[in-house]
This record gives sequence, C-alpha cells and structure tokens, in this order.
Amino acid sequence: MDKFDREKALNVLIALSLLIIPFIAIEMDEPFYVTLATRVVVFAIAGVGLNLALGLGGLISFGHAAFFGIGGYAAGILASHALNYEPLMTSLFELNGTTEMLIIWGVAVVASGLAALIIGLFSLRTSGVYFIMITLAFGQMIYYFAISWPAYGGEDGLSIYVRNKFPGVNTLDPINFFLICFTLLMLSILLISVLKNSRFGAALQAARQNDERLSTVGIHPFKIRLTTFVVSAMITGLAGALYADLNRFVSPSMLSWHTSGEIMVFVILGGVGRLFGPVVGAALFILFESIFGGLTEHWMLFLGLVLLAVVLFARGGLIGVIAGKTRHG
Repeated sequence: MDKFDREKALNVLIALSLLIIPFIAIEMDEPFYVTLATRVVVFAIAGVGLNLALGLGGLISFGHAAFFGIGGYAAGILASHALNYEPLMTSLFELNGTTEMLIIWGVAVVASGLAALIIGLFSLRTSGVYFIMITLAFGQMIYYFAISWPAYGGEDGLSIYVRNKFPGVNTLDPINFFLICFTLLMLSILLISVLKNSRFGAALQAARQNDERLSTVGIHPFKIRLTTFVVSAMITGLAGALYADLNRFVSPSMLSWHTSGEIMVFVILGGVGRLFGPVVGAALFILFESIFGGLTEHWMLFLGLVLLAVVLFARGGLIGVIAGKTRHG
C-alpha cells in the first residue's frame, strides 16, 4: 500500500474516531466531551476553509477570523431579532429575524462570501508579505467595527439565549447538534476534495506555481484566486455560524487576529493541503487546551513546542508524519 492509500485509510480512521467518541461519552454519562468534540468539528470546518486558500492556493490569509466572525454575527443578529420580535432594518427593506439554522447558514455564507469578494478584489492584487498584511488589516478593521457597534453588544458581545432550529431535529440534544456539525464538516471536506481533483483545482495549483504560463492558455490567475478566496471564506463563515450556535454567544474576539492565528495553527499542525489536516490540528488544539489549560494559563507554550517541531521537522504535518512512518514501517 503506497503513501496515498495509507493517507486515505488514515482519513477514514480519523473520521470514524471523531464520530464514535461522542457516543462513547454519552454512554459514560459525560456530555461535556460531546461539547468538546463539537468544538473540534466546528474549528475543523473553519480550518478546512482556510486550507483551501492556503493549502491549494498558496494564499497566506491572516484575516480569516473576519469571515468566521461575520458568520457568527449573522447567526447572532438574526436570532436576537427573532427573539425580540424586531425586524432587521436595512437601507432598502426590512428583514425578519429567524432561528432556523438553514436560513442562518445561508445568510452567514453569503455575507462572508460578499466580504471576501470585496477584500479579495483589493488584497489579491498583492502577494507575499503584502497579501498577509492587507488581509490582516481588513480583518482588524472589521474587528474594531464590531467593538464600536453598540446595537449588538459592542465589546461585550451578543447573547443568543436559544439553540437555533433544524427541521425535524432536537438541536438542544448535544449529540444531535454534534451530528449536524459533523455532517457539515464531511460535506466541506468533500467539496474541497472535488475542487482539488477538478480542472479548477489544477488551474489553481498552476496559478500557485506560474502565473504567466497559466495566462498563456487563456486562464486568468486573478479570477481563479478570487473564486478560491471567496469559497474559502464562505466555508469559514459557516463555521462561525455554528460556533455562535454552540456557545449561544458572539463577540468581537471571533474577529480578532488571534483567532486567525489559531485557525492557521489548525491547518499547519495537521498538514497544509491535506484534506483532514484541519481536523487533526483542531483536535490537538482542543486536547491541549483541555489537558494543560486546567494546569496553567500558559498552556499554549506546550502547543507552541509541538507546532515548532512540526514546522522544523514535519512539513507534511502530523498526518504526513503518520502516513510516512506507516509507509516505512
């Protein structure tokens, strides 16, 4: 069995393990671990979004927390207006709030996509460190806007108070909400897999390697990168809406550069460009937070050491290390 086949088998094992753990926790009467698993899944979706831009497109975005936060605020604002029976006023028309997940997800995805379209039109005209800094700048602009937005809590954030609804499902049951999030994670990974193996994916990787060569065959690298950036943001925005639902709370911290850094850590730890890399990275992050967070407030020091080791000695991430060792074993 070659490395590729071993990695596919490892991906299946990761997915099954993540699916089974919450059911074991329920049997052991430990619902807290179901919530932890749900956090892993939600963070992994955010990482999957960034992984499309970073892993396939080579776009080192340090502003993806903006899309994560926009998705979260979309969920929070719509739910709060529904609970208070207040229409959401816009410059053109009134919108009613809602607690329906399907509608909230749609709004979160569209809002994040539109924001990415605007940001991408400016930032993708740069490259390298300039692209990193301009995405960071746009992210911080949105972060400070949220802080100065008193209608929705400002710096204190916005409480949702209820778990939003999904047709035919009791979303208050932790295992049901986990399964909803897990399904969305698998669909997100499937989407990335389809894009990666399509002609679009080939064009994206060609744009990453040589712009001029791609232009000579009539494909515009800018349009390919912009589409990638927007789709990436939409996936991350969906994660933000789920995170708001999980915590029943949104705050400007979702938009901060710290959150962008955490999402990038998920991708790097698991393996940049690897389908299940963000899943492994998010799981390790939550594991370290749970184990060492109760011992010291400096728990990220231990995670930093692992990240340093991965960057120096395991460019393929933890998945690459395991697949490689298995291959040689």
